[in-house]
Parts: sequence; C-alpha cells; structure tokens
Amino acid sequence: MAETELERAEKRYAQAKARLQALKNRAATQARKLDTRRKVILGGALVDLATRDEDAAAMLDRLVHNLPREQDRKAFEGWSPGDAVPEGSAGDRADNVGADSGPAAASAPADTPSQRRT
Repeated sequence: MAETELERAEKRYAQAKARLQALKNRAATQARKLDTRRKVILGGALVDLATRDEDAAAMLDRLVHNLPREQDRKAFEGWSPGDAVPEGSAGDRADNVGADSGPAAASAPADTPSQRRT
C-alpha cells in the first residue's frame, strides 16, 4: 500500500520535530557543562584566594557554614578555608575527584578521554 502525501508529510514533520528536540537537548547540555565549568573555576579561584587572604578565608568560612543543605555542609567537614593543596599533588587534578582537594575538585566532573576536546 502506497503512502499518501499526508502520511509522508506527517512523517517528515515528526522527523523534523525529533531533530529540533535533539538540537535543543544538545544546547541545554552544553549550557549545563559551561555553567559547571564556570562554577569549578570560580570555586578553585576562591579557595586559592582564601589560602592567601584572611578576609577571603573568613568569607568562605561563612559561606560554608551557611549552606542550606546538610549534604553540602557535610562535604566540608574537617575542611578549613585556608587549607592549601600542595602543588603537583593528586588533589590538584580535576580527574582525581576522590582526593580531598577542596570544593572545586569535589564537584568537578571526571575528565575522561571522550570528554577532552583539542
């Protein structure tokens, strides 16, 4: 049985709609990744500043103590804003999320070969 012109048009419409949704999903994923990257970078910069500046360390301490979610505060148990991560240590690398290297690395996504782009 041959398709009618209406059936072909409906099929093309459905395919176009699926392509549009895929593009929207891809754009949303890229936006979330960029947002996460910015947060990790800013968090790392703030932690670094706190190791050199008492006012920044005090502000960071207030931020941590005022986190609204218990599970977020728990991530900082035993951590102090002035704690420095030694240069070249395992905690320095974003793909070593298990290392205790402060808030920036703790929330950083693992850097896998499939995620790296040159």
